[in-house]
This record gives sequence, structure tokens and C-alpha cells, in this order.
Amino acid sequence: MMSFNLSSYNPGLFTLVGIPGLEQFHVWIGIPFSVIYTVAVMGNIILLYLITVERSLHEPMFIFLAMLAMTDLMLSTVGVPKALSIFWLGAREITFTGCLTQMFFLHYSFVLDSAILMAMAFDRYVAICFPLRYTTILTPKTILKIAVCICFRSFCIILPDVFLLTRLPFCRTRIIPHTYCEHIGVARLACADISINIWYGFCVPLMTVFSDVILIVVSYILILCAVFRLPSRDARQKALGTCGSHVCVILMFYTPAFFSILAHRFGHNVSRTFHIMFANLYIVIPPALNPIVYGVKTKQIRDKVIMLFSTKERA
Repeated sequence: MMSFNLSSYNPGLFTLVGIPGLEQFHVWIGIPFSVIYTVAVMGNIILLYLITVERSLHEPMFIFLAMLAMTDLMLSTVGVPKALSIFWLGAREITFTGCLTQMFFLHYSFVLDSAILMAMAFDRYVAICFPLRYTTILTPKTILKIAVCICFRSFCIILPDVFLLTRLPFCRTRIIPHTYCEHIGVARLACADISINIWYGFCVPLMTVFSDVILIVVSYILILCAVFRLPSRDARQKALGTCGSHVCVILMFYTPAFFSILAHRFGHNVSRTFHIMFANLYIVIPPALNPIVYGVKTKQIRDKVIMLFSTKERA
């Protein structure tokens, strides 16, 4: 009985398999992952640099974009380097504390990303529906309050996952058929009832993200109503143009996210290999594409990027 209790508090090392069924291709799979991860890191760092040094980008929209870039860096960096170490170095072992830390920051990044997209939708709503009051509504103090609230909300939602795992005894296998630790995957290794883990881990984050989606949809309905009341076609196109990059990022984030969540819970016919490959692509492709989308579709950022690299070439 004593050894059983100790195992629950000190489970020892866990083993991350990687992508089951594709072990012989791990070396080759790591190459595109490393390239996309490099693009994600460089793109988001450049975005953060431009927003930091250019005073013209010190606006609410770009401050929220900087938060999104930092969260994307966290999301990809928590998962991809460990996956590459598995693919290339065979470093599959991870401590229970390391597993909990990785799980927390992966889920925290996901929920925080959703909250930031909701805040960005509110920013576009104020900018289009109340343009004359934009700077008085979204003051630096208000933006700081929004940032603190969404970070704290995400923290409070994900923190219980850690305690729900630490209460479980792990007296069977400690082999995780994945490249990273995630809540339900680790909980399923326990030799105890994990009903509360399954329902909390599935329902609470899903309900939170679903509520964010509802608020985003409401914001854009109000935006469209305001846009179609504008007198000229040029004014309508200009107003909608400011939302284009945000809509693209929303679709890139939520479409695969809901597919992954539902497939993990209900997709019993979806192969494990496909699910794990998809989950790995999800933590690296949106972070790589987000700065590209904003760089291409947002004139202020596009002009600053061109200026940055043209200056380097002249130097």
C-alpha cells in the first residue's frame, strides 16, 4: 500500500513514443517540422520586433497581435523542440514534472490564443462601429486590463488539469503514444477512475473556446451591420479590409482545433497515427502562418517589413 501511494506522487519517468507507426520515418518527418518551426520563430520574432520599435504600430490592434505572436511562440516552442529531440536524438524520456509543465503550457497557450482572438474581434468591432471613440474606449489602461483578464482566465481554466493528474496513481505503463504530453493522454495511463479528468478536460476548455467563438461571431455580425450602412462602396471595402487578416487567422485556428478536439473525444475510427500527426502540425503551422498572413494582408506591417529588409540590403 505504501508503494502504491508513493507511485502516485513520484511516478518517475514517462516515455514519449513519437508518432506511432511511423517510427522508421521520424528522421525525415523532423525535417519539415524543423523548417516550419524556424519560420514560426523567425516570423513571430520579426513581428514582435516591428511592433516594439515602430511607434506607428503602438495601437490596440497591434498590441493584441503582439500578444498573439508571444502565445504562438509559446505554443510551438513547448512542443516542437521535444518532438525534434524524439525524431532525431531518440530522447523519449520525460519526467512527470516535465510532462505536467509541458501539458500546462500547451493547453494554456491554446486557451489563451482563443481569448486573444476574441479580444481582437472586440478591437475590430470598436474600430468599425465606434471609430470616433476608438482611442477613448481602448485606452492603454483598458488594454492592460483586457490582457490581464484573459491571461488570468486561461490560467484558472488550465491549472485544475495539473491537480487532476497529480492525484492519479500510475501503476501500469508509462508509455505515451505521442510526441508531447496532453491531459487526457496522460490520464489514460492511470490505474484509477479518470471520469472527472475526461469531462473536465473535454467540456471546460471546449465550452470556453465555444463561448469565445460565439462572442467573435456576434462581433462580426455587428461589424457587418455597421459596414453595410456605410454610404460608399470604397468605405465598405476599406472597413472589411481591416478585418481580412483577423478572419483568416480565426479560420486557421478554430477549424483544425474543433476537428482535433472532437476527433480525440468521438473519432474512434480516426487512426492514432493521423490524429497525432495532425496534433503536431496544429502546434506549428498556425504559429508559422499567422505572421505571414498579417504581413501580407496588413499594409502597415507589410510596409515596415519591406523597409526593414531594404534597409539591411543597403547596409
